Amino acid sequence: MARILLIATGDTIAYQQYSPRPAVASGERLLAAAGIDSLPVDVHAEDIMAEPSWDTSPTTMLALARRTRSAVLDDGYDAVVLTHGVDTLEETAFLTDLMAGPDAHGSIVFTGALHCLDAPGSDGPDNLSAALAAAHPATRNLGALVCFHRELHAARWARLVDASGPPAFSSAPYAPLGHVSPAGEVSLTAAAPIRPPQLDGAPESDVALIKTYPGMTPALLTAAVDAGARGIVLEGTGAGNVPVELFTTIDELTSWNIPVVLASRARYHPAGGGNAANANELATKLGAIPARGLSPAHARIALMVALASGEVDAVRHWFNRL
Repeated sequence: MARILLIATGDTIAYQQYSPRPAVASGERLLAAAGIDSLPVDVHAEDIMAEPSWDTSPTTMLALARRTRSAVLDDGYDAVVLTHGVDTLEETAFLTDLMAGPDAHGSIVFTGALHCLDAPGSDGPDNLSAALAAAHPATRNLGALVCFHRELHAARWARLVDASGPPAFSSAPYAPLGHVSPAGEVSLTAAAPIRPPQLDGAPESDVALIKTYPGMTPALLTAAVDAGARGIVLEGTGAGNVPVELFTTIDELTSWNIPVVLASRARYHPAGGGNAANANELATKLGAIPARGLSPAHARIALMVALASGEVDAVRHWFNRL
């Protein structure tokens, strides 16, 4: 029988809004609501109260990623399921995926809910039941997964696209990895992304994410560095294009060993041809690092991890292996 650790962090899936006294349900209470008696698993619940998902700190994200890693490497669990608020679930899931390394042991599944536990038709219990079923031998060594509305998404590709109703998460332009049937059967229908490079050192927590727009002043970039940012992700347009007014500052920051990564507000496949194959060639010639199709939020997480390997050249090498 598989041993699973459920890490419950509160938030919407556990919030009892309509009770006489609003409260946050424990992991044990969530398991009871999910009705998992038919699943051949032994689940231990561990409550780790975190900030609301819209304000989850890098410190908390790192703590959850480290606890997940230790559960499968040191504590003998076959799988870890984490409940998390949807606002920043994709960031914590991707950080956990990166910290699991190229040889991810065990199954790691994130889930949550769009509606609180005691709301009519809450999606939380079914999401948790499906996530526990997804903690299956078939998903071992795939890295962190996001399970929502019975779809399975690779953490690298999962993005919150609708905070009001299903489907909450999407992997576009990639396909979901699979799904979980109402009977708890796991079907994998697409290949998982390649595993990330080995983590070397402790991730950096102070990385700025700046949305670009035509006519913006380069002072916004230097202000972020002056405030302590060790790296910057620029959310550009198209395939990661940014205003030419920023080029000189990108060159300067790179020379100061402050890596600048170019992501896009649009979805695109880095090998899709056209613009996507040559994302902002001028800026990259000045030292900027392409995000390789990662969303801006994912690129920020990746840069946090890449900075553990060293300065700009080491970061560029790390991204090239993603």
